[in-house]
Amino acid sequence: MDPVDKIKIHKDSTFAMMLEAQQRGHQLWYMELSDLWLQSDRAWARQHRIVVTDDPESWFEITESRECPMDELDVIMMRKDPPFDLTYIITTYLLEAAERRGTLIVNPPAALRNYNEKLATALFPQCCVPSIVTRDMQRLQDFINAEQQAVVKPVDSMGGDSIFRANADDLNINVILETVTERGTLYVMAQRFIPEINAGDKRILMVNGDPVSYSLARIPRKGEFRGNLAAGGTGKGQPLSDHDKWIAAEISPWLKENKILFAGLDVIGDYLTEINITSPTCIRELDSLFNLNISAQLFDSIENNA
Repeated sequence: MDPVDKIKIHKDSTFAMMLEAQQRGHQLWYMELSDLWLQSDRAWARQHRIVVTDDPESWFEITESRECPMDELDVIMMRKDPPFDLTYIITTYLLEAAERRGTLIVNPPAALRNYNEKLATALFPQCCVPSIVTRDMQRLQDFINAEQQAVVKPVDSMGGDSIFRANADDLNINVILETVTERGTLYVMAQRFIPEINAGDKRILMVNGDPVSYSLARIPRKGEFRGNLAAGGTGKGQPLSDHDKWIAAEISPWLKENKILFAGLDVIGDYLTEINITSPTCIRELDSLFNLNISAQLFDSIENNA
């Protein structure tokens, strides 16, 4: 995961998982990416025994550290946030070395590598608005002209970073496209703008292919179009609509086929916009709003698969 001393425990889903695992009597060993290495055909790690407490003043204690093969752990949860860069990809190969020796990795390294959270939506066009993935600025311009309004975003980031709302008649359109593609050197995704973003960008959590009954609608603050909580959005809990359930049912078989035990679907209005399998969040918010224990559902699935 990312550095444990930097997390905000009131909204950190990884921390919620740690609390649940500890409550069930599992030992927790904390690792950052810099702690991992591959020696011959075996993945090793510097592992830190950690005890967690739901206390915003003092939420963790490292009690011991060791260096040992990663496959001596029963389960490894990959909870490193994007960017999904080369370092992240190499980490999936190290995790795969442990997986080959019998350790359960959540989510599977091959799935993390193969299914970018934005590009994976192309597997479900029936659920999505028109989109294009390209680094060609003219193609992006043509797409925006056709749609009149589009959202343009990098394919490897999170939290609303570097997302632009582009209008066909915007005098800054060339600057926007130059910036987001770094002058045509980076692939980006453009999607038709969905006006229903005013009602929120819904996060639907999927546990072993089954949707949690409530979503967290992340509503943009005034003067914004991004609903991301990291961009100042406000979370509002709500039951899944019938159409939300339909989208979840469309994606569920694919999640199960790829052994993706925990995923987050992003839905605006009636349209799927992203499938997050790297480090989905919103557990703590939904647990608090609806008296749930989503981590317990997840660990029931983990224990059944380990």
